[in-house]
Amino acid sequence: MQASDGGWMNTPQAPLNCPPGLEYLAQIDQLLVHQKIELLEVVTGFETNNQYNIKNSLGQQVYFAKEDTDCLTRNCCGPIRPFDMKIFDNFRNEVIHLYRPLACNNCCFPCCLQSIEVSAPPGNLIGVVQQEWSLCIPIFSVKNANYETVLRIEGPFCTISCCGDVDFEVTAIDGETQVGKITKQWSGLVREMFTDSDHFGVTFPIDLDVKMKAVLLGALFLIDMMFFEKTGNN
Repeated sequence: MQASDGGWMNTPQAPLNCPPGLEYLAQIDQLLVHQKIELLEVVTGFETNNQYNIKNSLGQQVYFAKEDTDCLTRNCCGPIRPFDMKIFDNFRNEVIHLYRPLACNNCCFPCCLQSIEVSAPPGNLIGVVQQEWSLCIPIFSVKNANYETVLRIEGPFCTISCCGDVDFEVTAIDGETQVGKITKQWSGLVREMFTDSDHFGVTFPIDLDVKMKAVLLGALFLIDMMFFEKTGNN
């Protein structure tokens, strides 16, 4: 795993009751997620495991994420594939584990709803992001380990990125008070046309529980796969 040009973020002091590895999230209110370009994928359209650099607003690398999915699943199921995502810290310890179960991506049927489970450390569930049924706009519930809704995410009517950013608002459970957002950032015409290597950002209150910050990071990966992962890189 390669460090970014800005180097790795220094390890801060862990707050009380903080899962190991999440102390990096305690003092930040923004994460930038850059998917790595895979040359084999660009040239052949053969779907490879996605990899991401996760940085703070200073450009320092906080985590490194790598998809762990078999070849058949990636290339047969495409963007609707189930996946495990392993998120590592500076010391190559897996500190966050994401799991997306298989479900059809069809908003017309309430039974076909997407979700992702977030564990930190791996094996210890800290939260879940679940899609809510909606015909017009994408809506998600952000839940804690007890499946209690803590936050909501609401996307735009059109999620096509055309020379501009696409914002998914993070709100309080009332659905009105905005507390952050997940943004698919415009990364340039060539990159957008010929790759599915995207740039994202997620913002949240600096005093938000680190577990919920990690769950919002999981929501970012679910949104990426649902709306911005291209089939066969077309």
